[in-house]
Amino acid sequence: MLPFLRRYARALTGSQKRGDEWVRLCVEVLREQTMDAEEYDTKQKIFTLFHRLRQPFDVLEEREAAADGVPGRLKAQLSEIPVLQRQMLLLTALEGFTVEDAASILNVSRGEAEAALAEARNELRRVASVRVLVIEDEAVIALDVAKIVQNAGHQVVGIAATEKNAVELARKHSPHLVLADIQLKGGDNGIAAVREIMKGLEVPVIFVTGFPERLLTGSGVEPVFVITKPFDPDLLRTAMAQALNTVAI
Repeated sequence: MLPFLRRYARALTGSQKRGDEWVRLCVEVLREQTMDAEEYDTKQKIFTLFHRLRQPFDVLEEREAAADGVPGRLKAQLSEIPVLQRQMLLLTALEGFTVEDAASILNVSRGEAEAALAEARNELRRVASVRVLVIEDEAVIALDVAKIVQNAGHQVVGIAATEKNAVELARKHSPHLVLADIQLKGGDNGIAAVREIMKGLEVPVIFVTGFPERLLTGSGVEPVFVITKPFDPDLLRTAMAQALNTVAI
């Protein structure tokens, strides 16, 4: 269950370091409460503990997010998505919790949870347009991803199926965001393509893969945003909004 919590914590905070620090604190609390191990024997209970620990800091982090991150119109719109709304989107779309379970985790009423989720989806539609590069070798999936990106109001500057093509498109268009698969055509590697792109461009990256465990090993530098195939369109839109709020454009 911890890999899922790490994935969620990173997506929520927009940082591998901060996300893992919160998960580490959660694990330490669990170890101190070994006599009550059954109290945290499910994914929902562990996520509930995570949010119980984080709750006093939510308002502070929301203020910091509004003060830093993406400038201009995009920053203003992203900062309008409150913490509760982002939490509801990630808990339901990323982690697959029902609205009722997510409400329990966040200690809010079902009505509050449903309202927050609806408001968050509306806010995502208002996010300013940015340039997005898609790195995906399966044509059907690439087109599906591109459609979701375009429906979210963003511009797809290119779809790359190989490392070389990905790097060339990135240098040509300077995307604000990269969506990348791990396995590409001809044995190419999406991770290698992203590393090459990052040498000349500071850009947030979301990995969309059928093998998330390969990116969440717990060792070394790992991506902040990892989405598992198949995915909910709301999840991709949420991840894009979060990712864009971590790096200035």
